[in-house]
Amino acid sequence: MRIIKLGIISLLAFALTLTFISFFFPSTVRISKAINIGAPATEVIAQLQRPSNWHPAWDSAGGSTDSTLLSTVISNEETDYHFREAPGSRAKSGWKFLTGLYPDSVTVQWYMDFKLRWYPWEKFSSLLFENSFGPRMEKGLNQLKQLSEKKPLVK
Repeated sequence: MRIIKLGIISLLAFALTLTFISFFFPSTVRISKAINIGAPATEVIAQLQRPSNWHPAWDSAGGSTDSTLLSTVISNEETDYHFREAPGSRAKSGWKFLTGLYPDSVTVQWYMDFKLRWYPWEKFSSLLFENSFGPRMEKGLNQLKQLSEKKPLVK
């Protein structure tokens, strides 16, 4: 009985310690990737509205091809775009367009914001978001660049 009681107390103390440590992690995580595209912003936005062509996670067989982009103008050189969010979603994906750097190109920053609850497993799993989402975001940006610059896609 003593060993069982010691095991239960040890597991409880370990769980409380992990929970306490997880409170030091942020509850909002942003992953961001950027690329410079040698095409007008209007062409990039037109390609962005067709995610079935370039988005690495898009299911071309089952998804809707017409997505609604919502925009927020931040300044003359910077505009923020994002898809309409699903109700109750804790992740937001968006794009920032920087057009004032070079006249014949646009810099596109793709970001994903995650809102985490207080659960320790959510906080600790957020340490792996960069490795799981980062390569797919880079692949999608490269495909968007190739489509916008009218280059053939290389798979």
